Amino acid sequence: MAKTESLKTRYQKEVKKALKEKFGYENDNMIPKLHKIVLNMGVGEASHNSKIAETIEKQLTKIAGQKAVVTKAKKSIASYKLREGMPVGAMATLRGERMYDFLQKLVCVVLPRIRDFRGVSPKSFDGRGNYTLGLKEQALFPEITYEEVDLVKGMNVSIITTANTDDEARELLAQLGMPFKGSNK
Repeated sequence: MAKTESLKTRYQKEVKKALKEKFGYENDNMIPKLHKIVLNMGVGEASHNSKIAETIEKQLTKIAGQKAVVTKAKKSIASYKLREGMPVGAMATLRGERMYDFLQKLVCVVLPRIRDFRGVSPKSFDGRGNYTLGLKEQALFPEITYEEVDLVKGMNVSIITTANTDDEARELLAQLGMPFKGSNK
């Protein structure tokens, strides 16, 4: 992949052709594509300290490249001392060009920064062609410096595709550069 070529351009030029050939799609609209990427950071301590929720929102905004939304509790849970409406995390939904840019950053920069990284699990699909990946710390992203991390928190990255099966989605993500364990790419 050339340095100036974006992941979206690569999808249009190479990946669509390869998927159509492999699965024998009759129509170009049947070819799976990325629909959206959802970033989610859940922070239980944020319900007791609103400053933590603010910090997490700012960090997720930097990582996503767009404004993150603070998520609030939908129900009160007495055993967790949680009331309805208290902040419990932050999330951002990426679509279009930002989605492709984020996926490229995830595959090329963030995943190689993980210690002893041997690939992502090929089993984290939900049965409908969507993939969820858990990261243990937000400092893996180049936008976040270690000085500004006062609370190390993990995050979920959910990649929603239009694929009907997990095999189609796995092939789509592998073609886009996702390093699955056991694959020879």
